[in-house]
Amino acid sequence: MSKQNVLLTNREISWLYFNERVLQEAADKKVPLVERIRFLAIFSSNLDEFYRVRVPTLTRLTKVNAKAKELLGYNPKKVLKEIKDLVVRQEARFDDLYENVIIKELAQEKIFIINEYQLNVRRGQFLKEYFNNRLLSNLVPIMLDEEKPFPELKDRAIYFLVRLSKPGSSLKSRYSLIEIPTSLDRFIVLPETNDLKYIILLDDIIKYCLQDIYFIFNYPVLEAYSIQLTRDAELSLDRTVSEKFIETLSKSLQKRKKGKPMRLLVDNKIPQFMLDYLQDKLELPSEAVIRSNKYHNFKDFVDFPNIGRKELEYTRQQPLPVKGLDSGKSLFSQIKKRDFLVNLPYQSFDYIIHFLREAAIDPQVIEISITLYRLAQNSRVINALINAAKNGKKVNCLVELKARFDEKNNIYWTNKLEEEGVHVNYGMIDYKVHSKICLITRIEKGVQVYYSSLATGNFNEKTARIYCDHSIFTYHQGIGAELKKVFRGLERKVFYDNYEYLIVSPLETRKKVFALIDKEVSNYLEGKPAKIILKMNSLADEDMIAKLYEAGKAGVKIKMIVRGMCCLVPGVKGLSENIEVISIVDKFLEHARVWIFQNGGDEKIYLSSADFMTRNLDQRLEVGFPILDARVKKEIKTIISIQLKDNTKARIINILNDNRYKKRGLKEYRAQNDIYNYLKNR
Repeated sequence: MSKQNVLLTNREISWLYFNERVLQEAADKKVPLVERIRFLAIFSSNLDEFYRVRVPTLTRLTKVNAKAKELLGYNPKKVLKEIKDLVVRQEARFDDLYENVIIKELAQEKIFIINEYQLNVRRGQFLKEYFNNRLLSNLVPIMLDEEKPFPELKDRAIYFLVRLSKPGSSLKSRYSLIEIPTSLDRFIVLPETNDLKYIILLDDIIKYCLQDIYFIFNYPVLEAYSIQLTRDAELSLDRTVSEKFIETLSKSLQKRKKGKPMRLLVDNKIPQFMLDYLQDKLELPSEAVIRSNKYHNFKDFVDFPNIGRKELEYTRQQPLPVKGLDSGKSLFSQIKKRDFLVNLPYQSFDYIIHFLREAAIDPQVIEISITLYRLAQNSRVINALINAAKNGKKVNCLVELKARFDEKNNIYWTNKLEEEGVHVNYGMIDYKVHSKICLITRIEKGVQVYYSSLATGNFNEKTARIYCDHSIFTYHQGIGAELKKVFRGLERKVFYDNYEYLIVSPLETRKKVFALIDKEVSNYLEGKPAKIILKMNSLADEDMIAKLYEAGKAGVKIKMIVRGMCCLVPGVKGLSENIEVISIVDKFLEHARVWIFQNGGDEKIYLSSADFMTRNLDQRLEVGFPILDARVKKEIKTIISIQLKDNTKARIINILNDNRYKKRGLKEYRAQNDIYNYLKNR
């Protein structure tokens, strides 16, 4: 099957359908009310990133010639039009959910989000005092002048475009901009009245006090409408790695703030003449303008305060212990006897911290090597590594400075690590290091031995509370030796191949996964057991999709769990009728990558840091690793089988992209609850 003939859903369109699944969670009345508000925030945050990264790329592609478009396999201009239509529909649903559903259900809970028109004298006085004491000094209005250039709007900052006018007067209207400060809480809880609770947004306090801001101009009519500009966030870097790499990256981060405008969100009540004024000043095409809810940066609603019943949020489950792994004893002594699997967030990330802390103080440990992609703000991982360096261990730390939107944080930690004597490797300019691996070298009876930690998710204690990932501890010396080889390559800035146990991008993942798929096909044709189960975040690589179509057409049954974009089209007669795909969107973010091949009855199971996207296969350092311990194999298979049975939060991916929920049977299965209970009852 040639690449051009592969049936695909466009990746950007597929991603928007994924974001619609997030919106479905906000609409689901079985989801606690405050959590539904947070799903609206996640939807909004996702869309912001989409317009900062994916839309700019498509916009650049519109300038390529017809031959290049033929090679692309789609018309970027047409896709941009489809994106605009989809986003407008989704934003309309978003607004309806917030205005006509969420607000009313909050009112039933005696919680009211009020605006500047709904203030009585007492609450108005409270807010005037707040405005004068806390807010006014943080506001810097900019008067707009036709004779001066229009101010440079910051990426994703919220502004009010304010019109000052005097009806019936020859006095010309004036315009002004006010940036809403981010240094203060967006939500202000007002004093209760008769057991009724009130919240107002910072935005509406500013609108309520406009006359106090512009009193010197003597304009009786003031109108303010919120606007937000999203800019191109892709970085432009020099193509060399040098000592100035951090400096170059830092400068690029500054440029990101002034990237090309991609989308202008405006309050849907803004008059057309004010919108025309804005478009003209910003030189934006009409397709870049989206009328939306008046509250932009809705991502802030992820911190919406629950001032009502505790049932308005999900019950916070305590992380479970890992069966048989005692954090009160040496982890090395236990890992030496068998492998252990940590299932996040159901089980505690503290095991990873204990692993690093023990390595930091163990006199027999001589070296720690680790790759870090995204780090928590107050990272205990970093603290353990610094402690190890202070204890005389050789600590090799690969910090991926190009982890999108975490660059600034990673630069900070890089400097901190270097100050404390940790050897920091910045990686390679053309390839991101996306693997999640840690290798401890220990001297036992005069011989070097390896203890390894390999994971599908980051060494990040914050995301470990909300991301579903798998992390394994193993004493397997073959895996340890091959991790040593990976780290040696990173240090020398070269890639090695010919691994026996690991599956490593960019040189081997594609060909090894293809070989595993081909083996299933040959087994099926020989009458041996043949089946493939795959779990990942995204499936977009065309050649990988073509290979899966090929296996499905040959008769191999393929089941997939794909949370995000899925460009493969399942269930098409004669092509993909043997392929089933579901997507699970629930309270935790499904992030694990699991590959299961039946292999004629001798199952092969791999966990990986890689999705089936071209960048993961060909342009990143990724590490897939085999599950060799029978008990861990059984555990992973059980977890995957629980997920495949989900009929509460699983949506069926199909040619219609209608995000239809999987049909419920006599029994209700909800994977994330069922997995927690499975691990709890073991």
